[in-house]
Amino acid sequence: MSACIYIEGGGQSKALRIVCRQEFRRLFERCGFSERMPVLKASGSRSEAYGDFRIAHTSGKAGYVALLVDSEDPVVDPEKTWDHLRNRDGWERPNGADDKQVLFMTTCMETWIVADRDSLRQHYGSELQESALPSLTKLEQRARREIQDGLRHATRNCSNAYKKGKRSFEALGILSPETLESSLPAFRRVKRILTEKLQ
Repeated sequence: MSACIYIEGGGQSKALRIVCRQEFRRLFERCGFSERMPVLKASGSRSEAYGDFRIAHTSGKAGYVALLVDSEDPVVDPEKTWDHLRNRDGWERPNGADDKQVLFMTTCMETWIVADRDSLRQHYGSELQESALPSLTKLEQRARREIQDGLRHATRNCSNAYKKGKRSFEALGILSPETLESSLPAFRRVKRILTEKLQ
């Protein structure tokens, strides 16, 4: 079955959207999807990703169309993704769409990065100030600002200090799916749904 995932990320730069796709692809390959990789589309902003998803879903050309975005806020019920998007953003569920078509980075992409301390140490080296990172306990319930600020603070002395853009996607691309699964329920859900849908 054909599949396509519209991803929040890449801004308005064609070059950055390529990097975004490449690094998400690296992560998904390590999840075991190398032989059944969906088409990945970096849409830019969160609202642009939603718009692209709506168009693709309505066209019915791909078998499985999904939207991969930051949840922005903690999610009350991870299986009721459209309820979260309607309540938070006012986004309506397109006719025929279901909750498995929304994949959340809860609360943001940086949550995934912060969760993998081993990869962070390898990527940032000895200048990483790990004590500045938020606790792994209930990480997906923490405010995105706390997570993002902690990551920036922890890497501020590193030569490749964290910032949105190319560096953020490079940090994403080295993560261990096993580590993310162990501490992030929303990531486990993403992997479970993709395993089911990418047959």
